[in-house]
Amino acid sequence: MTTPGTRVRDARAAAARWVARHAAAAPNFAGAFLTGSTAWADPDAVLPPTSDVDVSVVVTDPVAPPKLGKIPWEGVLVEVTYLSWDRLTSARDVLASCHLAGAFRAGDPGTLIADPTGRLARLRAAVAAGFADRRWVRLRCEDAERRITGGLAGLDARRPFHDQVTAWLFPAGITTHVLLTAGLRNPTVRLRYPAVRELLRAYGRMDVYEELLGLLGCAHLTPERVAVHITTMTRAFDAAAATARTPFPFSADITEAARPVAVDGSRDLVARGLHREAVFWIAATYARCLKILAADAPGENGHLGGFADLAADLSAGSPDDLRRRASEVSAYLPRLRAVAEEIIAANPAVHREIRDGS
Repeated sequence: MTTPGTRVRDARAAAARWVARHAAAAPNFAGAFLTGSTAWADPDAVLPPTSDVDVSVVVTDPVAPPKLGKIPWEGVLVEVTYLSWDRLTSARDVLASCHLAGAFRAGDPGTLIADPTGRLARLRAAVAAGFADRRWVRLRCEDAERRITGGLAGLDARRPFHDQVTAWLFPAGITTHVLLTAGLRNPTVRLRYPAVRELLRAYGRMDVYEELLGLLGCAHLTPERVAVHITTMTRAFDAAAATARTPFPFSADITEAARPVAVDGSRDLVARGLHREAVFWIAATYARCLKILAADAPGENGHLGGFADLAADLSAGSPDDLRRRASEVSAYLPRLRAVAEEIIAANPAVHREIRDGS
């Protein structure tokens, strides 16, 4: 858990010291930069205790090592992901990526925490120059939309039910990223619904926000019902964190170190009156816990009922329901695209002229 009262600039400095101590000496090390909320935040702002500091460590390997995960370090929770230089071959590639571009969008020197060759600084300069150009904003929106259609294509009734829920849930949640990208906002992961709520309120489109919650199936849920789901998810989380052995891409999110983010962060949203906004990460975390338990504690079935109740509350309680919900997301994409265009057209920060990037 991040120490309460820690400022973003101090959290960034702590992450840089972790990189210097534990990553920079490796022969494949090529640099490191901040991603996520700390890359977008005001350096003088206070980092919430339920947030971590996302760091991408760039390596020369064609295939990056597995994600290292969340590491408590100097009162800050640092989340380390490895990224191959092959993902950063040109500014054009980065400008067209809805997830990569945001880390390089501005000239804030604090977001580059290690750059031994200067390549990251040159990349940042090129990306920052074109980040707000309409051409690149549209391409990033299209990138997010492709992630929706590609994700929904993975829905397979032969897979375990928790995997089926994940295959619908994450693409449904990426609808928020299309709009956040159009608004030049951070396409954050856990807090995507609070973020898109703020965006759509600014543009007077709260009707669209209710539609996004409807696609997720949580528009009708009460704080009391969400609190029930947090309780059952927490039990599954503690069981999975205690028994996890099999490595998964998300394993770092289901550990005792990650509990303040996954569990306390959800409780914090409910306490702030954002109970519906908490549902996405509750469901995602719950499904991941069941995947871990299925692999490493297959006899522990006591958490299936709570997950079934959550899925039923989201009108996603069966494979047939999930296929229907996936079809609803697909059918919504033209509407989503039109709203994204409205935001792009209305956003004074979007440049009409084009800078190519290089």
